Amino acid sequence: MHKEYAVEPVLTVKNLTFSYPDRADVLKEFNIEIKPGEKVGLVGPNGSGKTTFFLLVCGVLKPLSGDITLFGDAVRSGEFYPDVGLVFQNSDDQLFSPSVWEDVAFGPQNMDLPKAEIEKRVRAALETTGCVALSERPVHHLSQGEKRMVAIAGVLAMHPRLIIYDEPSANLDIRSRRRLISMLQESEHATLIAAHDLEMILEICHRVVLIDQGVIVAEGKPQDIFADEALMEAHGQEKPHSLIPHQMPHDQLYTKHSR
Repeated sequence: MHKEYAVEPVLTVKNLTFSYPDRADVLKEFNIEIKPGEKVGLVGPNGSGKTTFFLLVCGVLKPLSGDITLFGDAVRSGEFYPDVGLVFQNSDDQLFSPSVWEDVAFGPQNMDLPKAEIEKRVRAALETTGCVALSERPVHHLSQGEKRMVAIAGVLAMHPRLIIYDEPSANLDIRSRRRLISMLQESEHATLIAAHDLEMILEICHRVVLIDQGVIVAEGKPQDIFADEALMEAHGQEKPHSLIPHQMPHDQLYTKHSR
């Protein structure tokens, strides 16, 4: 059973609408609320508006209409919000320093923290993500999976209160994916996760929001939403394998009952 959450929301989005110059209605009257400690999965087909929504929350894009409130304050485009950390879908868009240590330290350094605090945060973030052995490696020599974990470490080192993950399990091997899932399960951060990895969402998230063509079409417990096969197929999704009843092959069933 999940613990109860504080009433005051971390993120409140009301009637959010956004269009690109060459693409209208990427998000339409979008409403969502995230509470402290809550882990919410955002699922939907490619182009449904997930990444755009994240960029709006972080103040990178400016909405056409609607309100975004973080920790009680209105989000204004172009401003820096250290309380929100975004892990990009493409890690190469996030990593740019010569070494792993320098990359993870970049955020805390720009927060004007004391040197000892920066080192403490970097070390802890590298330990959490299993990247200690990579600390002196050049970023461009890392595998895509290693880059993913280093990018996560860079966000963790800033100690945000809300962390947004865009396809966090992409390019991870089985061991790294399991580390990521365990890390997210144990995290006390409010968390938003966009992913096509629905099995991961099932293990981590308390709530899931299904969006398509910029509109929320369903919201609820992951097990309930994902088990609705007609709903999932109508919006470009597949029912997770773990929710499909597994039957014993007929020949094995016959042999078992013949003994």
